Amino acid sequence: NVPAASQPNAIYLANVIHIIEEHLANPLFSHIDSVLGDGGMLFMYGPFNYGGRFTSEGNKRLEAWLKAQNEQFGIRDFEAVDSLARNHGLALIDDITMPANNRLLVWRRCR
Repeated sequence: NVPAASQPNAIYLANVIHIIEEHLANPLFSHIDSVLGDGGMLFMYGPFNYGGRFTSEGNKRLEAWLKAQNEQFGIRDFEAVDSLARNHGLALIDDITMPANNRLLVWRRCR
């Protein structure tokens, strides 16, 4: 763990969760959990599915391209990512629509 004086107040990840192997998502959140300060915020930008469905044809094409690179890559379901975040002490405070079928998810450390 990082000493409290050195803990960041915010972490920003852009286009990360869909280009890591699925089994690395939990270790990613574990690392965030170990360094993010009390009340700190996590900002995660990128494409997400909702209810197991693509939000656009462009995201469906992106998924096919990602899978061609590595079968473990892919657009993650918002619900699964939010569940991981909650399991690591983060509470969703915003889900913002962004250009090009992306989202900006914002969580705050709640413990």
